Amino acid sequence: MEDIKDILPTIRMLQGAVELIDQTLLPGEYRVLRIETVDLLCEAIAKLRIRGAPALGVAGAYGLLLAVEEAWPQENGYYFDMEGVTVEKFPDVDVTAVREVLDAAGKQIVSTRPTAVNLSWAVGRMKDVYAQDFPGTNKMLERLHKEAIAIYEEDVEMCMAIGRHGAELLKDGDNVMTHCNTGGLATSGFGTALGVVFAAVGAGKKIHVYADETRPLLQGARLNAWECEQRGIPVSVLCDGAVASIMSRGMVSCVIVGADRIASNGDTANKIGTLNLAIVARHYGVPFYIAAPSSTIDRSIPDGDAIPIEERAEEEVKQFKGVTTVPTGARAVNPAFDVTTRDLIAGFITEEGVVQPPFLPE
Repeated sequence: MEDIKDILPTIRMLQGAVELIDQTLLPGEYRVLRIETVDLLCEAIAKLRIRGAPALGVAGAYGLLLAVEEAWPQENGYYFDMEGVTVEKFPDVDVTAVREVLDAAGKQIVSTRPTAVNLSWAVGRMKDVYAQDFPGTNKMLERLHKEAIAIYEEDVEMCMAIGRHGAELLKDGDNVMTHCNTGGLATSGFGTALGVVFAAVGAGKKIHVYADETRPLLQGARLNAWECEQRGIPVSVLCDGAVASIMSRGMVSCVIVGADRIASNGDTANKIGTLNLAIVARHYGVPFYIAAPSSTIDRSIPDGDAIPIEERAEEEVKQFKGVTTVPTGARAVNPAFDVTTRDLIAGFITEEGVVQPPFLPE
């Protein structure tokens, strides 16, 4: 298994700004964006420059630090960095004023992606910190920085644990089918479903990945295949419509996907097309697993009917690289997620092991 320092640098808080890989440009171009305002961070989240539930949680936490940097900028200086916090030069501002800035930023950030629970979970966790009584603003900012870094580091450790537990399910020579991107790009740097493959390969097993395209934005073809290629893991890309044909020929050992929100009964929201995979896998007797950290479990909702489903722009379906591919009068329906019911899921691979619902309130 990798050391925490060796994982893909998906998102970082560096010298007062959020730096992240622009995933919309991959695989053709690898570009790291330096984001210095909350508006630009929200644009990056909404436009899927950063995506994946765990990565969005980290982005939400860092976004509140960014709000402080933006509201009280230093000339030739900054307050927050991955390595530490420097608040000695923070102006004499009342704690209440800082809380108001953080509240506004948190609401703006959470509104960008309503289905991914990690975003609101991380912002809520930061709010629990700044809502406490502090003797002064500096102490509050130090605690906020500590919490944001903890959210990042915990995500890395949880994903590595998910990888270890999931790797035990895979045999040497297995063919694993995936959907949407679930590697380092979707997390703090290691991965959930694809992290299971990384861990199995790291343990010496030979694994082949089937990455479906994941229409309409091709996160499987562009991102999963890119991550596998970076690690030297054999990968075959297939059209979303080909998954039943591949499974019908006995070519798939198991399906492992991620999750954006898991209800307490186990119903799971994930990228649109996941439900198709689960139904086909059940028909052909292929085990279908969810790999996700426990932070993706929303114990406050009973089932999948309570999960909000994000609807995205019609142009994502009607166009390809800016070129219109359907008649101008035709409409498009573009839900970003669907809900796979618990009965179609063989198990949930979490940092605690392979577990089963119900997931009761803690």
